[in-house]
Amino acid sequence: MEILIDVLGPISVKDGEGRSIAVGSQRRRELLGRLVAAGGRAVPLPLLIEDLWEDPPPTAAGTVRTFVSELRRALEPDRSPRTRSQVIETVGTGYALRIPRARVDAHRFEDALRAARHAPSGQVAGALSEALSWWAGEPYADLDASPWLVRERARLAELHRQAIELRARAVLDLGRGTPLIPELEAFATTHPWREQAWVLLSHALYQADRQVDALASLRSARARLLDQFGLESVDSLDHLERDILRHAPHLTPSPRDEDRLRLLNRTEATGTYTRLRSMSTVAGAAAITGGTNLVLAQEQRAAAVAEAERTSDPDLTARVIAAYDVPTIWTRADDPARSEALVATTRRTLHRLGPGTSPALRARLLATIGLEHRGTRDRWAAEAAAEAEQLARDLRDPSVLVLALNARFVQSFQHPGRTGERDAFAGELIDLSTRHDLPAFEILGHLIKIQVCAARGDTEAAQPHVVAAERLAPSHEIPLVHVLTTAFRTMRLAQRSNEPAEVAHAYRALATELASAGMPGLEAGIFALALLSLRLRHQRPAPTDPGLDWGPYRPWVQPLLDLARGNLAAARRAAATLPTPPADHLYDALWAVNAHTAILLQDESLATRAHDALRPLRGEIAGGTTAMITFGPVDDILAALDHLFGTR
Repeated sequence: MEILIDVLGPISVKDGEGRSIAVGSQRRRELLGRLVAAGGRAVPLPLLIEDLWEDPPPTAAGTVRTFVSELRRALEPDRSPRTRSQVIETVGTGYALRIPRARVDAHRFEDALRAARHAPSGQVAGALSEALSWWAGEPYADLDASPWLVRERARLAELHRQAIELRARAVLDLGRGTPLIPELEAFATTHPWREQAWVLLSHALYQADRQVDALASLRSARARLLDQFGLESVDSLDHLERDILRHAPHLTPSPRDEDRLRLLNRTEATGTYTRLRSMSTVAGAAAITGGTNLVLAQEQRAAAVAEAERTSDPDLTARVIAAYDVPTIWTRADDPARSEALVATTRRTLHRLGPGTSPALRARLLATIGLEHRGTRDRWAAEAAAEAEQLARDLRDPSVLVLALNARFVQSFQHPGRTGERDAFAGELIDLSTRHDLPAFEILGHLIKIQVCAARGDTEAAQPHVVAAERLAPSHEIPLVHVLTTAFRTMRLAQRSNEPAEVAHAYRALATELASAGMPGLEAGIFALALLSLRLRHQRPAPTDPGLDWGPYRPWVQPLLDLARGNLAAARRAAATLPTPPADHLYDALWAVNAHTAILLQDESLATRAHDALRPLRGEIAGGTTAMITFGPVDDILAALDHLFGTR
């Protein structure tokens, strides 16, 4: 039986399905904790007795053996009598816990921290954000302090502090330190003796264009270290202060691809055709690395397309548009105005090219329209994607077909209940990309598969695709994959955990990662929606923290916010003007929100509309297609509506 042990908080033991395993009294949990702390090494019986009792009784050795026997029965209920234990092994006169390190959160955390010390910054931030999300409080929180435990808690706490600092340094190296400021302010205040904490905070303030605050923070830290610890000069503080005063370039790093893009933009010796098409090509290569590169790449692409159109050469414009060959996983555009402008340019270009253009180029332009006009109910965009697919199949060109299938995927959200269709697209993307060496689209196929499995509530089936995507991502420099797989794991935690605080903590860590992902179309409002889903599933009112960013989703949550504040009249007014959710990843999630609103307000009209909207999604998870958040099974929501309103 697979066993999972968590000690970064109260000791918790679960089986592979997430069911709790009772391990008995506090003494038995302490013995288990002591074996966990040994990290797989054998602990001699005399040392166990010494650690478990301040003044051991004469029967201590027999008691330890009894505890071990009882733990073995709890952890291996199907083990035959007198057969060797595979979990707690007898080694000489002592015992060793034989559980893979990946199944113990403390060991997994240590291994993640060790690996992060040698990984690129783009991977460190995401990996450590996930690892820090495993902490649910003080290690071994349900045990009384004893000498061995005091030492182990201190050791783990120091690793936790190192992980916070290493993650912050990685985020700063990416030039994305601004969102870290509140966390680093609290960290530096809690650990004033850690000079690195003040360095990181001041660096983040500088990246937020708060130079005066950054310098003030450094000088305050220097004074505090002198007053409390007698440190007259700290080199790291002095060096950062000098760098801030001279605006050292490394404090606001320019990613490698950003430098390449700027070089191409300023090269006058290159001909217009080569320069503009190269700008778009390099922008595509930069975009998949995420973060600031993605933001800059999108700007560079838009600039190249606009300049190409000004040449009045439709063939040049078409090839500049088509050179940006980047997979799209999310249905809300990062910059809707820019997407609309690109669609308009592409449509004009198709018209000017006329019927004589090559099928491959036409297919790429049509796919671009389908991709950029995602999240809408524009029939022409769906037809463009379908025509692009047919042209690509006729051409037997895999590089064009994967782009067309991507367009068909985002356009499939125009109608609910297309999970099977998306599953087929994903399978073909993986097959084509594997056979024709198209790794970015192979990753896309696996990410879509994860969404499909999450929508169906089959998170186990998603695991091979998580593994495959994460295996491919590092070698092809696509760090956004880790953000999305972390989001999936957080959703899975939300489905399994009965501890809302634990899940909320994980979502906060995810929000930090999203802040540096360069995908505002995904980031805006998603954290607030995740907290709302958590509240509703635990029968609690909507979160009313004024600092929460609801992004584009506020109209749908406003009635629930009004109710949480006790304003029934305002809630009814807001519910009366609810817009139809857009045709994107959040369609079913927002209808789930509307269903909850209808139930709380006893609004039969809204209930009927919610029932009609969710009915095609029977058997699925509301919000599951995001692979990020969950409002629970659609069937449960429909049953609640039926029970109250007879909407069947």
